[in-house]
Amino acid sequence: QVRLVESGGGLVEPGDSLSLSCAASGSTFTINVMGWYRQAPGKQRELVAAVLSGGSTNYADSVKGRFTISIDNAKNTVYLKMNSLKPEDTAVYYCNAQLLLLYGTHWTTYWGQGTQVTVSS
Repeated sequence: QVRLVESGGGLVEPGDSLSLSCAASGSTFTINVMGWYRQAPGKQRELVAAVLSGGSTNYADSVKGRFTISIDNAKNTVYLKMNSLKPEDTAVYYCNAQLLLLYGTHWTTYWGQGTQVTVSS
């Protein structure tokens, strides 16, 4: 049974930095893509950044130049380094992974439990 365990998050002031990490475990699998989504109160969940296992990345326009996503395939872990944080970055951040389980026939999407990021002075 696959689990995505997130760490990081917390309360920071505008302009500060914060790092998130998410480790996938619980089964034997191949990673297609891992990423981070966020959901602010009253808003829809949105893609923040994603990284393919080969290293290609994709970012939301609102975080380009401030956030960096990376993946460690050996550790099945994705990282999100967030710099120059703004109050509008406040949200619950969810880890997402698209995996192919050993002997599986299709990619399956998994979600972490979410971690709160609050940017406030």
